Amino acid sequence: MIKVLCTTEASLHRPEAVRWRDRMSHLDPLGDVVVVLPCSMGKPYSQSRSHRIFQNATKGFQEAILTSPFGVCPREMERTYPIQSYDVPTTGKWSQEEVDLTGECLKDYIGEIKAVAHVSGGYRDVCEKYIPQAHFTCEDGRTTSQESMQNLKRILRDYNKPKGKSREMNGLRSVARYQFNTKAADVLIPPGYRLKGRFNRRLFYENQQVATLQFDTGLFSLNLKGGQLLSEVDVNWVEIDFKLETNTLFVPGVVDSAPEILPRDEVVIVRKGDVIGVGKAVMSGEEMKKAEKGVAVRVRHRQKH
Repeated sequence: MIKVLCTTEASLHRPEAVRWRDRMSHLDPLGDVVVVLPCSMGKPYSQSRSHRIFQNATKGFQEAILTSPFGVCPREMERTYPIQSYDVPTTGKWSQEEVDLTGECLKDYIGEIKAVAHVSGGYRDVCEKYIPQAHFTCEDGRTTSQESMQNLKRILRDYNKPKGKSREMNGLRSVARYQFNTKAADVLIPPGYRLKGRFNRRLFYENQQVATLQFDTGLFSLNLKGGQLLSEVDVNWVEIDFKLETNTLFVPGVVDSAPEILPRDEVVIVRKGDVIGVGKAVMSGEEMKKAEKGVAVRVRHRQKH
């Protein structure tokens, strides 16, 4: 997986960071409280020493991890590219632009839900400015100290943890909403779904495989059933007018395509209203329509005739 280097303040405006912050607006926190935590050098965060300590109190609650330049990372998204692959120095000092971009993202994500801010330093500056109504649990400047952790545990006793199945569904839908840039992507995880596998998690519905949640990227790769579900909400479609008989879709065969498609996006190939294939875009939706030659989509699965 390609590392995303974020070593200067200009990283706030990297396309990956801007896209992440924008798409967080599609996500909804689960439960009646959000616990705000600082990020860590280690990725995924839950494997770091500090987060292992935090999760003695926070596991099962909705957690939101503050990080620059990406803004906020809900716990269920910590293995999703690019948040699992960025490198940034954690000095604890934040510029005003970092505070504001991160704070706006956090405020938008939390909304009207109660918040517990277990943060210090620049992270606390963000929370005090943008969610001043939060309960602050770190008074000694050390988030892993015994006093801070006791404060956190005491506050969280007043809240109920969401149930395990609802947390799992919310996590899967969060990934789908982020990946496909719409809340309509919830259709990919219908009630009654099943998961199989330990690392690459295979998602099933009505005894058909919908998609695979890839361990290395934290993103979905579609099966034909997933393509059929997404086609119901007109997400990432590519229209063709011929019989698809190879695993490479070239530009001359594309009639039309969703303009929001970006290179490496999962796409649904349709012909006369029927889903006939799924795969990964090589170029953007706009390029597919304008280009005269080249590969538009690498096809993963297609209907056999």
